[in-house]
Amino acid sequence: MSDILPSFSRRTFGRLALASSAAALASGWRPGDALAAAPGGEPIKVGILHSLSGTMAISETTLKDVMLMLIAEQNRKGGLLGRPLQPVVVDPASNWPLFAEKARQLLSVDKVAAAFGCWTSVSRKSVLPVFEELNGILFYPVQYEGQECSRNIFYTGAAPNQQAIPAVDYLLSEDGGGARRFALVGTDYVYPRTTNQILANYLRFKGIRDEDVMVNYTPFGQSDWQTIVSQIKAFGSTGKKTAVVSTINGDANVPFYKELGNQGISATDIPVMAFSVGEEELAGMDTRPLVGQLAAWNYFESIRTPANEAFIREWHAFTKNPKRTTNDPMEAHYIGFNMWVQAVTKAGTTDHDKVIDAMVGIRQPNLTGGIAQMLPDHHLTKPVYIGEIQEDGQFSVVWKTPDLVPGQAWSPWVPETKNLIGDWTKPIACGNYDTVTKACLGKTHA
Repeated sequence: MSDILPSFSRRTFGRLALASSAAALASGWRPGDALAAAPGGEPIKVGILHSLSGTMAISETTLKDVMLMLIAEQNRKGGLLGRPLQPVVVDPASNWPLFAEKARQLLSVDKVAAAFGCWTSVSRKSVLPVFEELNGILFYPVQYEGQECSRNIFYTGAAPNQQAIPAVDYLLSEDGGGARRFALVGTDYVYPRTTNQILANYLRFKGIRDEDVMVNYTPFGQSDWQTIVSQIKAFGSTGKKTAVVSTINGDANVPFYKELGNQGISATDIPVMAFSVGEEELAGMDTRPLVGQLAAWNYFESIRTPANEAFIREWHAFTKNPKRTTNDPMEAHYIGFNMWVQAVTKAGTTDHDKVIDAMVGIRQPNLTGGIAQMLPDHHLTKPVYIGEIQEDGQFSVVWKTPDLVPGQAWSPWVPETKNLIGDWTKPIACGNYDTVTKACLGKTHA
């Protein structure tokens, strides 16, 4: 991949922090000319907290790149509050405890105004107490399991009701094949386990028997899928239409899909609905055996709108690589970053408390049509799309929601949370408010 760092033309922009410089060297950045001009004034630092090495680099490196592009573009517009934006990039290296250390460094040492980062929920869970302790701001751009609502995090990826539930509804439908057996296959950490807990309850509600649900978890970086794919094949051989719901994350997806092809499992036999495989992951795979397999996202590169086409052109120009793909988490960063710019402008300051309060209600056009709005629970309104993998590594949209779907922090399909909502506006100002007892079950904010 080509990693390009804009050159900063003013001395006041200064040099990157030491840790940022080390990460830049490690990831192969080179001076470039992405900025036509840089504004003056003391830089506003923006943290970029994504794995550039390890098992999650396959997914996260491109998110670092798109943040650099967005920051460069904002500087061309004159910066923010008349000041330049300065990226501070660190590499947590797919090491979950290291995420917390790097988050503390960004907030305590680098003094970033906001951070954009994490992919896995275990990395987000690792940094969450740091952002709450130091009252920082994190924009988290990836679909996740819900069951969380922090005042210091803005969840710009999908909640389960914006991806997992619609995906299963599609698989259950006649258009989606009418599946009646489900193999829930995931990486062994909080996101797959919690998502599958929600889905198991939902499938039960939909009349699917417990014996028709298979659950399997594997470690990060799993490379040998022969036995597990054989089990899936046997599970799907009973005569009932079977589908796989995949919450496999990172580079383990490459051998998983390869083994499906090795064992002759096609999309017409046992469709796989993926929640963590997008255009970036497919770029490193032989997609011919995967044609027709499915993914649920809120964005696909193949969706043609003027905004998306302009974004893709800018991405290719920035990376100097017309083959670089775009994907859903990139759009989430695009939305989150532009919302943050709006909130800082509205607040007239980068003060964390004032920006957090200003964020709720901010509206930003998404790239596929429609308007994303930041809700009181710090989730977004989003469209939901189901796409089929094509031979060129793109997705053909086969289904979408008729309207934007508001994100739900807490799932109604988990008994312990069915009555909870998050609302960080006054008078509630609580992330887990019980609508029955009218009580906040956690911390409130005055």
